[in-house]
Amino acid sequence: MRKVLLTWATLCALLLAAGARARAAEEITIKGRLAHTVEAGGWLVVTPKQKYLLLNAERWRNESWFRADAEVEATGDVRADAVTIYMEGTVFEARTLRPFGAGAQAAQTMEATAGAPSLTRVVVTGDALVQAQPDTAVVVVAVTTQGPSALEAQQQNARKSDAVVRAVKDAGGARAEVKTSGYNLQPQYAYREGQPPTIRGYEARNSVAVTLGDLTRVGAVIDAAANAGATNVDSLSFTLRQDKQARAQALADATREALDKAQAIAQALGGRVVRIVEVQETTQGRPVPLYRTEAATRGMVAQAAPPTPIEVGALDINSQVQLVAEISTGK
Repeated sequence: MRKVLLTWATLCALLLAAGARARAAEEITIKGRLAHTVEAGGWLVVTPKQKYLLLNAERWRNESWFRADAEVEATGDVRADAVTIYMEGTVFEARTLRPFGAGAQAAQTMEATAGAPSLTRVVVTGDALVQAQPDTAVVVVAVTTQGPSALEAQQQNARKSDAVVRAVKDAGGARAEVKTSGYNLQPQYAYREGQPPTIRGYEARNSVAVTLGDLTRVGAVIDAAANAGATNVDSLSFTLRQDKQARAQALADATREALDKAQAIAQALGGRVVRIVEVQETTQGRPVPLYRTEAATRGMVAQAAPPTPIEVGALDINSQVQLVAEISTGK
């Protein structure tokens, strides 16, 4: 006996040809999801109630929406006279087949974007540096005293500190802010080989911070503190309290630099910047104070001398911006 092997496509063609002459079936409409079947190259429309085996699925195989789980609506005839190899589902010959529901929306989206240029996201950063003149100075001076006892060191320090505070207030003017920034009282030890340390006296230290809005008075404050008995200038720093305008300028410059970078990348790729997705400031903290003096100066002697010269420099205000942009890379 000769064996005859029929492919699914050949079998479907024979069944369609035979059915065209012998049947007069009633047309129905079904809705369901596309699914693969055990038939070689076959497709099913699975509805909530039953499965329909498509005889002519090849007609729509090249459509963008034709895929497994796509929601479709089909109009056609049930082929009661047709027999397939596995008979998985009711044999159905579709006259029309189209997507519906979510499948239709996906198909419309794919059609709408088929000729659109592709979009690429780029992340760039912009940095800017703006220099501004400080508007505030902070001078920290200290009074250090020693005494054989803690009480004597403390009392001596209190007298000198009071004199220093009154002197810097007068030199700084009515708008100067004067406050204690630190106080320390501790024993001083004598060390001898083979013996435990012994207390030889006590040291008291009082630090006073003077904040000035008039920078022309900085030298006078330092001189007044020295003349009144201050033993140390711990630090002198310049800051910018009213930094809103300078920070805004730095932020704007950083943003423009980031945008220029995004546009340069887009031009290099033959496209353009379509939209800005996100902009974020990544600057950390406020402007760093400008220190002119940090070394301690001991043994400040009150004497007739020229006023202490103070030169106020410029503060560096940095700003950094991260920008996320979408650029088109196609025509």
